[in-house]
Amino acid sequence: MAVFLGIDIGTSGTKTLAMNEDGAILATTTVEYPLSSPKPGWSEQEPLDWWNASVKSVRQVMKIARLKAADIGGIGLSGQMHGSVFLDKAGNVIRPALLWNDQRTAAECAEIEKLAGGRRKLIQMVANPALTGFTAPKILWLRNNEKKNFDKTVQVLLPKDYVRYRLTGEFATEVSDASGTLLLDVVGRKWSKPLLNKLGLDASLLPKVYESEDVTGGLSELAAAEMGLKPGTPVVGGGGDQAASAIGNGIVRKGVVSATMGTSGVVFAHSDEVQVDPEGRLHTFCHAVRGKWHVMGCVLSAGGSLQWFRNQLCQEEIAAAKKKKTDPYELITQQAAEAPAGSEGLFFLPYLTGERTPHADPDARGCWIGLSLRHGKGHLARSVMEGATYAMRDSLEIAREMQIPVKEVRLSGGGARSEFWRQMQADIYGQTVVTINAEEGPAYGVALLAAAGTGAYKNVVEACNATISVVTQTKPVANARKTYQSAYPVYQQLYRSLKNDFPAIQALLK
Repeated sequence: MAVFLGIDIGTSGTKTLAMNEDGAILATTTVEYPLSSPKPGWSEQEPLDWWNASVKSVRQVMKIARLKAADIGGIGLSGQMHGSVFLDKAGNVIRPALLWNDQRTAAECAEIEKLAGGRRKLIQMVANPALTGFTAPKILWLRNNEKKNFDKTVQVLLPKDYVRYRLTGEFATEVSDASGTLLLDVVGRKWSKPLLNKLGLDASLLPKVYESEDVTGGLSELAAAEMGLKPGTPVVGGGGDQAASAIGNGIVRKGVVSATMGTSGVVFAHSDEVQVDPEGRLHTFCHAVRGKWHVMGCVLSAGGSLQWFRNQLCQEEIAAAKKKKTDPYELITQQAAEAPAGSEGLFFLPYLTGERTPHADPDARGCWIGLSLRHGKGHLARSVMEGATYAMRDSLEIAREMQIPVKEVRLSGGGARSEFWRQMQADIYGQTVVTINAEEGPAYGVALLAAAGTGAYKNVVEACNATISVVTQTKPVANARKTYQSAYPVYQQLYRSLKNDFPAIQALLK
């Protein structure tokens, strides 16, 4: 029985997973690396760190699972989306990579919209508006600010595709990750020549685009020797981390939606056709399922808001948890559960790092609204969790506006491991939510893609159906659902009320 490796090049570390043909996980390991912020709002990493972490994590997984090189039937790659690796003609990295959370490109986003003929025309070409996180504005930033480096650049790769290059020697990407560059014709699943022409960029800068299951090359002799693997081992397209995570959650058919409550929060819906929000609030990207698409909303500080609350305001709970040998979140959640649904009129806006969906507002900031003498720490904790969940519901509501069916919501991330937060999500979303037997996210998804792409399954849909199943269901509680139905419109109005104040607050910091 063949074994498949999934390698996920994340922002904090690279995770490698070994999976057999039945979908059973044999071993996982993660190797961490640093992130650099040379200036406020800048976020960079050294691509060589990704490669070294990939080599180390693969060797560790092979050792833990007691695997031989001949056991590995294929490799799938996932990674943080939107990052930019600039290579010279010798294939060497020119400068540190600009990451998805880098905010330096506001001027370039405006430049792209202007050159494209306006926001709506840009959305018509590539299905999405220009956002600072995307790849295209990073390329223009290099051209505008580091001309010598731009002139040396002959290839621009996404993070996982740099690792692919080191594995195979091939310049290649796949449709789901390429969608996040802002340079892909998402409808046609190919690079947008019209937009490239308008931006004055040569198509030769970009790698060949594959479907996510396709084999993009085999391990080179050099890479195989470094990793302890067999030369020629197939490497499939894989997927951007969100599409790969969706594969790992079985989001491969219409009506099934994932809600991932991690540091950021992501709502991801499969679509058989291209469906575009004309206002650009949700992203429309190619899915890692051949010939399919997805819409996606991103909350920048979902579980991250609760993490901030823990770190800044819960030193007492952290100390108590250490004595009890338990997780501080358990104690915080117990306090939150003592407050009633709706937190007695207390709202938290989770915009600690600005917001992407639905506001695309980097100036938005977090706040509590409605504080009174009635409120204690439990109310504060519960309102933070409610605020993050309301923010996730924003994406679900836009999907429904777009006539995308939401029949089943699959939960993952930290918000899925907490029974209390699962119930809150069911109550706020207003429908039953489920969890599944797979919890390994993108690395598991691309291992499934590797299995499908090398013939272990007919396609990735068959692979998901064979390996992924629902294990828990949580239904809304009627009284809580009613409370949240009344409170949610108030939550939505609070951003609109404060929208014009956020830039003024930011101006005070300059």
